[in-house]
Amino acid sequence: MKISKYSVPNPQGKGLIGLLLDWEYTRPRGAVAKASPQLLADYFTSMLVLSAAFKFKPVPGRNYYLYWIDDEWSLSLIAPAEWSAERRRGYVGKCVLHRDMTWTINLSTALGEPDPAMDAIARFHDAFVEKLQSEVPLENKLPSYVAELPYYQRLFASALSRSLKASMTLGGQLSIKSSDWLQQLPRRPLRLLRPDRKDK
Repeated sequence: MKISKYSVPNPQGKGLIGLLLDWEYTRPRGAVAKASPQLLADYFTSMLVLSAAFKFKPVPGRNYYLYWIDDEWSLSLIAPAEWSAERRRGYVGKCVLHRDMTWTINLSTALGEPDPAMDAIARFHDAFVEKLQSEVPLENKLPSYVAELPYYQRLFASALSRSLKASMTLGGQLSIKSSDWLQQLPRRPLRLLRPDRKDK
């Protein structure tokens, strides 16, 4: 049987031109030097958002909604008020993608202790800390290419890597061991998630 060259398309439907356009679309804009705690907060928060399931191309400045449902993260276009009570119980916060390709989360005031989403955030924080316990410079541990992520998550994780590296370059923070960055990491996960910056 002869197989046409079109028989096995890219499983994610992205040709070379589409990929190049998406690569340009996710080019970080307006990266600036950041203090170590802010850069770590951007890294942590953005990776938490990008660990969520979603199948759309995020747009900078638009509101998205993060949920913890059925033991997994989900990023949605649907606000909690537009969903069922069961879905609303899993609402974590409103997310915004910034022009520099980092994310912030405005946490829901309904989150409390104990809470399944809070437990999931704590586990994510523990994994983040473990990843930073290394002598390797932080820029070498950024998510330049994470093969197991779906297309858009992988694309935006790569954009995040480019953004953070640009900020680190501007701030003279290259070649610092990941373990040294840990000294600047807040012990409480929620301090990493509180947005204390203006939109970029």
